[in-house]
Amino acid sequence: MMKLQGGLLQWSPSSLIPSAIKTTRLSISACVAEGNHQLTARERRQLRNERRESKSGYSWREEVEERLIKKPKKRYASWTEELNLDTLAEAGQQWWVVRVSRVRGHETAQVLARALARQFPEMEFTVYAPAVQVKRKLKNGSISVKPRPVFPGCIFIRCILNKEIHDAIREVEGVGGFIGSKVGNTKRQINKPRPVDDSDLEAIFKQAKEEQEKADSEFDEGERAEEEANLALQKVLASSADGTETVESLAEAKPKRAPRKAALATETKTKKKKLAAGSTVRVLSGTFAEFVGNLKKLNRKTAKATVGFTLFGKETLVEIDINELVPEIQS
Repeated sequence: MMKLQGGLLQWSPSSLIPSAIKTTRLSISACVAEGNHQLTARERRQLRNERRESKSGYSWREEVEERLIKKPKKRYASWTEELNLDTLAEAGQQWWVVRVSRVRGHETAQVLARALARQFPEMEFTVYAPAVQVKRKLKNGSISVKPRPVFPGCIFIRCILNKEIHDAIREVEGVGGFIGSKVGNTKRQINKPRPVDDSDLEAIFKQAKEEQEKADSEFDEGERAEEEANLALQKVLASSADGTETVESLAEAKPKRAPRKAALATETKTKKKKLAAGSTVRVLSGTFAEFVGNLKKLNRKTAKATVGFTLFGKETLVEIDINELVPEIQS
């Protein structure tokens, strides 16, 4: 209920609560208070233990001991021991993933192999950069082979890894580090390398082999198609008695093309003559390709023109090369 006293509006919700609800709430709290007074903490604990022991064949002590036995023990005694990279050598030779440049990954793999062989001559290691050797036939008839990485940005190395070898690999030019997980706490964290399972490496070997076979089959099919086309052309020429005369007549009838530089020069001259300040022009190439605007200024010495375009309701002046402009024909 709200009452106005001394200019302040006061609200008292107690007046809106029915009397029955008030008495019920007080009776419940009284029962709870009486129950709490009847049983102390020690008595409640004793009752709980009696209920546990009353169950046949149940021992809560044995259950707690079993849970402690099943609980996995910590691998490292302290967080500083977990940061020690020398512990990685305990597992022996394993595969590790190294991050490299996506463009020069194959070259980085070769540099890394040479650096490890020079710094650790007695260490056994394997550097693997999965790639597909793509063949391509050039115009002069030769065949060029270029590697296409299967996993751009990653190479694989198999070795016994410790802190010294880890730091040596990190210092090689083009290496961005190992793929792993962060370990440590808020005081210090490092990216600890994570080994790759042998099953995953077998899947990678299989994928690289399949892609290599696919690339080779595509190249062989292209070679066979080209040979068949050449044989068909030779048969057509051999079947016609006057094949050479036909070819010569076609070559003579074909119009000779003018030199490209001369054609561009004449085209530029005609454009320059037709372009004039105040005319409507159209842009052929560049950022404003196919835009139509008004030619504001023309500088024939620098071959630059200032064109005004209407963009979003406002005129914008842009400087464009004369060779990219042509007069707009009004239909």
